[in-house]
Amino acid sequence: MKKTYNIGVEATLDVIGGKWKPIILCHLGNGPMRTGELKRAIPEITQKMLTQQLRESETDEIIDRIVYEQVPPKVIYQLTDYGKNLNRILVDMAIWGEHQVERLNENGAEVTLLSNHQGYVNGINS
Repeated sequence: MKKTYNIGVEATLDVIGGKWKPIILCHLGNGPMRTGELKRAIPEITQKMLTQQLRESETDEIIDRIVYEQVPPKVIYQLTDYGKNLNRILVDMAIWGEHQVERLNENGAEVTLLSNHQGYVNGINS
């Protein structure tokens, strides 16, 4: 595969870009999760999209898929060590977004933020 990026941000967005990947990665920053747990944590995502995003992230080696041989089958997703390197970026994005929500509300918008970055901020050093 031959590819040219003009700046490093393009390479980053190639891996974590889109609507769902950063959200999935933030949840996995809290620790390993099963597919159903991720689906409940992100109710707006379709099962098909969740599966697609997980597979792409696995191909990019930022998450691991661990299959336990049992009945019923158990599958766990977790950040790889390489994927954990993204936590600082994700925390910074979350903090920026929290400030953006505050700014919008100060300007008369009615924007609700259900949670903040504190849930996965501890994953930065792990």
